[in-house]
Amino acid sequence: MPCETSSVTVTDSVFLKACRREPVPHTPVWFMRQAGRSLPEYRKVRQGIPMLDSCMRPELVTEITLQPVRRHGVDAAVYFSDIVVPLKAIGVDLDIRPGVGPVVAEPFRTRADLERLRPLTPEDVSYVTEAVRLTTAELGDTPLIGFAGAPFTLASYLVEGGPSKNHEHTKALMYGDPELWDALLTRLAGITSTFLSVQIEAGASAVQLFDSWVGALAPADYRRSVLPASKRVFDAVAHHGVPRVHFGVGTGELLPLLAEAGADMIGVDWRVPLDEAARRVGPGYALQGNLDPAVLFAPTAAVEEQTDRVLAAAKDLPGHVFNLGHGVLPDTDPDALTRLTAYVHERTAR
Repeated sequence: MPCETSSVTVTDSVFLKACRREPVPHTPVWFMRQAGRSLPEYRKVRQGIPMLDSCMRPELVTEITLQPVRRHGVDAAVYFSDIVVPLKAIGVDLDIRPGVGPVVAEPFRTRADLERLRPLTPEDVSYVTEAVRLTTAELGDTPLIGFAGAPFTLASYLVEGGPSKNHEHTKALMYGDPELWDALLTRLAGITSTFLSVQIEAGASAVQLFDSWVGALAPADYRRSVLPASKRVFDAVAHHGVPRVHFGVGTGELLPLLAEAGADMIGVDWRVPLDEAARRVGPGYALQGNLDPAVLFAPTAAVEEQTDRVLAAAKDLPGHVFNLGHGVLPDTDPDALTRLTAYVHERTAR
């Protein structure tokens, strides 16, 4: 049957082979936030449509997800959505404000607020199921990466009421009421697990858990107050058998603990060379990363020089997916990403 042929082809894709630490003909490439603000075609189709509305329109999600695959020739697509979509789906009053990010109308501060976090059901996000099915049908043998926000990062948005530099309210709750904190992260772990499972069951070939703000924590606090919830998420989706990626920003000191949470691949930001990251993580994991996104604003020769440094640090790793150390910056020249993809493919051809 055609669907079986497509499935086998996707399974044998260079991206999934690298995730499984198998030999590949070249290092696969994709970019966090590759589907979005840096592309003029994205700005055109999103014009006049609020961010959260765009995440709930399957045909639009499919088009946006496919745009960087067409333009850059990357080895994987990443599902276009936002980490707060599942919170919106269960009725949390929030919005994504341009230039600000997610803003929660009533921040989470008390035990009574737990009642606002009911379990997520697949029916709550039926548009995700439809969008993933539409997208994978169009992608053919290119794998789709699903994603979700990790419990700590979602909790931070809920508790702070929006983006935060210091996470003072989040940490005050974590230290001051550890029982409530654990209850909050347990509920968020369940919501996140369901959100990832919906994407996998609809056709996503891998998933990434974004813990964008967890670098604000010391290792001891992460181990005690965050790791158990992240592990619940990875354990809950393990039976699907797809590669699981774990990524956080500013997490050089947390890399061994990120691995302990249960992922198959660890995303590394630009602050730690990949060979050193491999030493910290330990054997048995693939690595993803880790060019500084700001490097793409430099001349092409400088981009290639810095790319060579990343590739040199990764040359002995059994399993490397080239990516940036964080998301594509909004003002990045799309042609720079296209050139970078081709350069990595050429330099690593085996």
